[in-house]
Amino acid sequence: MLHSALYTGIAMAILAVQRRRAARAVGTDAGGLADLNRQIRHHEVPREPEEQAAVRRLVAEQLDQMERARKWLPYWLGAMGMVAIGLLVLGAFSGSLVFPLVFAAGMVALCFWVLWMRRRSLERLHWMRRALQHE
Repeated sequence: MLHSALYTGIAMAILAVQRRRAARAVGTDAGGLADLNRQIRHHEVPREPEEQAAVRRLVAEQLDQMERARKWLPYWLGAMGMVAIGLLVLGAFSGSLVFPLVFAAGMVALCFWVLWMRRRSLERLHWMRRALQHE
């Protein structure tokens, strides 16, 4: 339980630092950043020029971050596949395939979910970029 609390604390600290960095890059606070992200998710184009500039910076920041992460995506997917295959092989040698098959199916579902969410995020960001260019 102590390890879980420690890892949760570390993950929360990393997320807080990332949000603070993103808010600073956009020129707003954490609450404003959440509101701008909500506007992007709901395809709401801001009317005020300063808000439009903040959304432009946020879209550029997120697209840049996703572009940098894109080069590591095949390695991550490959590692997840190797873990699933390794567990299937271990299950075949031990004679119990139930857990390895469930784990492999879950791993495949997770990988497809990550790819789907990435595609949705990219579509939303590109939509907002085009909408802001026409404003």
